[in-house]
Amino acid sequence: MIDTIPQLEPAFKKVLEVHTAGDPMKSDCLWTNLSMQAIADLMIKAGQHSSAYLVEQLLDRCGLGHRQAFKSLTMKQHRDRNQQFDIIASYKQTYLDSPNPILSIDTKKRELIGLFYRDGKLYTMAGRRVYDHDFPSFAEGVVIPHGLYDLKRNRGYVNLGTSRDTSAFACDSLLQWWQAEGRQAYPQANSLLLLCDGGGSNSASQYLFKEDLQKLVDCMGITIRVTHYPPYCSKYNPIEHRLFPHLTRACQGIIFESIAQVQYYMSKAATKTGLNVVVNILDKIYETGRKAAKSFRETMKIVFDSILPKLNYQAIPACL
Repeated sequence: MIDTIPQLEPAFKKVLEVHTAGDPMKSDCLWTNLSMQAIADLMIKAGQHSSAYLVEQLLDRCGLGHRQAFKSLTMKQHRDRNQQFDIIASYKQTYLDSPNPILSIDTKKRELIGLFYRDGKLYTMAGRRVYDHDFPSFAEGVVIPHGLYDLKRNRGYVNLGTSRDTSAFACDSLLQWWQAEGRQAYPQANSLLLLCDGGGSNSASQYLFKEDLQKLVDCMGITIRVTHYPPYCSKYNPIEHRLFPHLTRACQGIIFESIAQVQYYMSKAATKTGLNVVVNILDKIYETGRKAAKSFRETMKIVFDSILPKLNYQAIPACL
């Protein structure tokens, strides 16, 4: 039987060439999306003895693995990308050598509350029936998870919003973390390093986030240094691979019928490497369409760095 494999290889390759068009993966290699039994049937029709078992060996012999496309190609590269990454690395090291915290923040995808389909499978006695369309008008509510990942303690803190993803919501989420555990975990802290993307509720280009951030530091009493990841680089934000995948795994296949249920399952996103997650609910109503006060730029205590000021700055409490 082993001797048969090399003899079948030319017929096997011919079947693939006939029954596949352009290669979506790579232009200079064989590929197929047919099942092993389908390939075996085609080879039999071509007059060659075959079976799914033989096809499996032929696939292995030709180096054809069961692969998928990977979302890894950067659509564009910002001109200041490398310089900003060097700045981020420098600030991270400075804060790692200090008693001050480093937080990576971002907002996870909004979820509808109700009988809506969610990806994933569970071991159950029976399947669940859910709506065949994800119309928000059928939802009983929404949940907007705002995540904070503490790099020093390998700890996640998630605030579940029930309104809208705004700059005020992001700043309230930070304040909630600080009052609940940040202040106690870092009693000697006089500054906080915030790693975040450049868009969304913590936009680098909008003064509204800076105005809300100024109110936040006035309340907290410590300086917050903000450094934004350059455009097209959000995947490098630590929260994207240190916290969010584990939240997704913990909720896989769960139909969100209440916000309490979301809180329960997300809080189970612990790992063997020590990650623990605390989940809180922020049910405050946030308005959209707000704009920064016209006088804010004149009175603000936002100090911009001399290098790439749009992406790097400090919010300093008024009392300092």
